[in-house]
Amino acid sequence: LLETLVCPVTRGKLTYDREAQELVSAGAKLAFPIRDGVPIMLPEEARQLG
Repeated sequence: LLETLVCPVTRGKLTYDREAQELVSAGAKLAFPIRDGVPIMLPEEARQLG
């Protein structure tokens, strides 16, 4: 599934952070949460990365 998902902001590749249960967009500096096995790909739900 990860291969088909892209960042909704940059349309770039995402990486999976297993420990944090997030999909990370390095380009947008956002981490999208995964809740109950479902990726939440809404920018307003994402966590800003430093």
